[in-house]
Amino acid sequence: MTKRQATQEPCPVMRTVDLVGDRWTLLILRDAFDGPCRFSQLQRSLGIAKNILSDRLAGLVDAGILTTEPAADSSAYQAYALTDKGRDLFDVIIALRQWGEQYAFDPGEEYRPLIDQTTGEPLRHVAFTREDGSAVRPSETTLGELRPIAAAAR
Repeated sequence: MTKRQATQEPCPVMRTVDLVGDRWTLLILRDAFDGPCRFSQLQRSLGIAKNILSDRLAGLVDAGILTTEPAADSSAYQAYALTDKGRDLFDVIIALRQWGEQYAFDPGEEYRPLIDQTTGEPLRHVAFTREDGSAVRPSETTLGELRPIAAAAR
């Protein structure tokens, strides 16, 4: 199946993976949550080849996830910053991070937790809950019928 065909599938997971589902794109997004980044900063931080970084950044800008803006130092360079659409990926990035904290490290290995600046504590685990606060488990969900996305959802 080509990327064009996958994008036409009525599966939100597949469409999202098409946009942000590779290693470099997710790491670019991770860094973008720290604030606007210049191309050279991203390349240094990630150790990524220029052509791959350029391709991923162009895709994120085309998808409306990142935008370019003048660099903070008033130089001729541009920085990449998250749009509202990009900032809405925060929960996804945090969920991946928290899964990694739980399953991708051996006991005793060190990592840097993400800290809530308001409380000074690590972020609480991302969980989907009902209005009463009870957790929703995978076995308690089912796919609904196909329906159009509301215009306000965009």
